[in-house]
Amino acid sequence: MRNLLISSLLAASLTLGGCGLRPLYANGSRGAVATVLADVDVAPIEGHSGWLVRNALRDRLQATQGGQGAGKRLRLDVRLEDSITGFGVRADDAVTRERRTLRARYQLVDAASGEVLLDATAAQDAGIDVVGSEYATIAAESSALERLASGISDQIVTRLAVFADRGGGRTATEAPAATPAPTP
Repeated sequence: MRNLLISSLLAASLTLGGCGLRPLYANGSRGAVATVLADVDVAPIEGHSGWLVRNALRDRLQATQGGQGAGKRLRLDVRLEDSITGFGVRADDAVTRERRTLRARYQLVDAASGEVLLDATAAQDAGIDVVGSEYATIAAESSALERLASGISDQIVTRLAVFADRGGGRTATEAPAATPAPTP
């Protein structure tokens, strides 16, 4: 039985290598993903939630920029919608639970031409207990917003990385050469 398990695992590992999976950040800082992400500048975003999201995005992108700050070739425009909805109402009409939702619509724009290269959305929500202390409730709402901003930023950077890995956002000199069609 043990030999069967070992041989099954070995066979599965051999087939997994041929499935076409490869690391998203292949070739490190010289790879396609890191090169595109290093060219991204995050435009200012309105409001406190925008400030949190922009800082989180810049923190994530700065690693690909070698600590040099924002890139110049691509611009990331983000519009946020932040809402708090009360539910879990008691008999005296007091709200006992809230849901904070942060939605982002973002566009990756070529700074030189103004062409929109990527137009996508990201969303995240968090539940908040409403307690007797108003201060505790406000602190919980603020803490939830910080977590949501971090989650939205992770989603955006991941989507940008996948976009870059699939060939998006590269300049003509960075684009891989076309492979000739096989001859019959």
